[in-house]
Amino acid sequence: MRYLNQLEPDALVAKFAEHPPVDFRVLDAAGTPAFAAAFDLLTTADAPVRKRMLAAPGYRWWGRLLRWRTTFVGTTVSEYALFPRDANADTLPGALRQAIGRQQRLSVVKDIPSVSPLLDDASNHWNQAFADACANEGFILLEGQALAYVPIDFANEDEYLARLSSGRRKDIRRKLRKREQVEVEVVRCGDACFAADALVDQFYALYENVYAQSEIHFDRLSRDFFAAVLRDAAVNGVIFVYRHEEAMIGWNICFVVDGKLIDKYVGFVYPAAREHNLYFTSWFHNLAWARERGLTHYVAGWTDPEIKSYLGAKFTLTRHAIYLRNPLLRALARRLGRFFESDSQWATHEQA
Repeated sequence: MRYLNQLEPDALVAKFAEHPPVDFRVLDAAGTPAFAAAFDLLTTADAPVRKRMLAAPGYRWWGRLLRWRTTFVGTTVSEYALFPRDANADTLPGALRQAIGRQQRLSVVKDIPSVSPLLDDASNHWNQAFADACANEGFILLEGQALAYVPIDFANEDEYLARLSSGRRKDIRRKLRKREQVEVEVVRCGDACFAADALVDQFYALYENVYAQSEIHFDRLSRDFFAAVLRDAAVNGVIFVYRHEEAMIGWNICFVVDGKLIDKYVGFVYPAAREHNLYFTSWFHNLAWARERGLTHYVAGWTDPEIKSYLGAKFTLTRHAIYLRNPLLRALARRLGRFFESDSQWATHEQA
């Protein structure tokens, strides 16, 4: 891998720079991937706080004051912040502050791993030293999102389900009955079928369905990005296409890297995907596919932690290091930071 903390194939990370999300500007900050984008400060706020703010009188007019042009160190195609492998953990934060800290009111080093079971000890020690150095340079450390993953340490589906409560087992088995009505086709990125623009258009339309129903909008991936990924065998991507009565009702793009199945992108047709419990079906299909190939982990991403916890996922937290150019705002952020750490519950959460 080109970068420290990288779980994804090099070719996928390159696609972020070649085809960034809509209205993103790709940057290089002291040798690390970075980007500038508009950022709604309520994006990572606790749900109750966000709900109260959105309902406050006049939000339609004054809410725009919470949308700042922000510089981010990291990418939106990688689970973790990516750093040069030869970078010095003690001096890089200072270099980043000099490179980006004065450009925008807000700078964020996003998704710094926090003792990740998906990384080796040397990487985890480097990230801890880096986070400590960020604090020394005036960055504010906040708990980040909860990354869902499943160790593939079970022999079959029954053994996996046995670890869940009886109530969840019964509910999941009931939902999985729908998978008998769904056919799964496996296609590799780079397959000749993706030369057809009409098929790429169809895939992108299903992605846009998912984007449109999401409560939080940050990065909107472009059609050009998906076309580049679907047509490039070098990304080592595997696509699970879900069909009902021959019609595509969903797809899931994953990547196989270093013994892990990295789940990245989905597209659904609504309401058919919900009617066939495709989320549940795809989860257990991915677990079985990874197990049958001797992989060690299924990495399920950041979104929907509640349902992923219900399905038996474990979680590992990240941290964000934020830097506000205005010292008064930095002091205020230190006091309010706890309202922007809503995912921390999932690191130790167990459903009954």
